Amino acid sequence: MALTLSGLAGCAVAPPNNTSNACDIFTQYPDWYASAKASEKRWGTPVPIMLAIINQESNFRADAKSGRYDFLGIPLFRKSTSYGYGQALTSTWDDYQSATQKPLARRNSFHDTVDFIGWYNYQSYERNKIARNDTYYLYLAYHEGHTGYANQTYKDKQWLKDVSDKVARQAMTYDRQMKECRTRFDPDASGWSLFR
Repeated sequence: MALTLSGLAGCAVAPPNNTSNACDIFTQYPDWYASAKASEKRWGTPVPIMLAIINQESNFRADAKSGRYDFLGIPLFRKSTSYGYGQALTSTWDDYQSATQKPLARRNSFHDTVDFIGWYNYQSYERNKIARNDTYYLYLAYHEGHTGYANQTYKDKQWLKDVSDKVARQAMTYDRQMKECRTRFDPDASGWSLFR
């Protein structure tokens, strides 16, 4: 029973009370820091970038879904299969589960989502040579997909470039905040910075 409760702890929890402050997020959910740090070590995406992507995609809501098309005010089917903290598409999540051999990974689990984002960004690094601390271009690839990014589908989407700027600024804000509090969660973190 304890294992079951532990497994549920990472999913379907309320969003942090203050999603704009990394220190507050990890103070409220210290186990989230451990998972984000583990993903950083495994895949190379710094913790502030993962937080900024989740903030943009779902504002830390475990059950976030894409919007619906509507007809004369009547909601119809959803615009995509995106779901969870990272708004991952079903097909992309299936690829992640297969590649990492994690068939039980869930999109409404923060712990699984930060590993997914790290894995996805690592593919962006491998396939499109995007530096793993380049928030702006990582987010473009996250939104457009690896093939879309390679084909520069974002080029004429000023709104998406603006969103990528916003995500990059949020990552820098989280980075500054974590310089002040990261040693609370990681005693060996002195001198740490996203832009080291």
